[in-house]
Amino acid sequence: MSSEPTTEVVVRRSVSVPIDPAKAFELFTERMTEFWPSEHSIGTTDLAEVVIEPREGGRWFERGVDGSECPWGRVAQWTPPGRLVLMWQITAAWQYDPSFLTEVEVDFIDEGAGRTRVELAHRHLERYGEHADMMRQAFDSPGGWTGTLNGFAALAG
Repeated sequence: MSSEPTTEVVVRRSVSVPIDPAKAFELFTERMTEFWPSEHSIGTTDLAEVVIEPREGGRWFERGVDGSECPWGRVAQWTPPGRLVLMWQITAAWQYDPSFLTEVEVDFIDEGAGRTRVELAHRHLERYGEHADMMRQAFDSPGGWTGTLNGFAALAG
């Protein structure tokens, strides 16, 4: 018995910001705490900080107000100022699982005149199996990647 190949499920979002790609990359990676919705925390205490370690293989995690750390994933590609790929290792139960993997690709595209288009693609949502559509809807909702990128755009000015 053969099965149909699973179609890749992706949520795509983009914003244009009035800063050059290098500044946009820096802002996105170094100041995520300032635009990440605080209610999108999976730690055991309130969110104090979102950290992306600046290298391939680096950790992506949240730090709670009590100093505890809760992993979200890791850095798969670190290519400033043009591209960042993060491995999102959070399950449909909103728990970190090192054996689970989706991918958040962020491209910083020079639009000229000091502007950058930030294109985000959250790929491989089909890996959520029976929860794939529910997770696609969550990431695709106004409170998902749209709200997160709008927060980034507001921070960028």
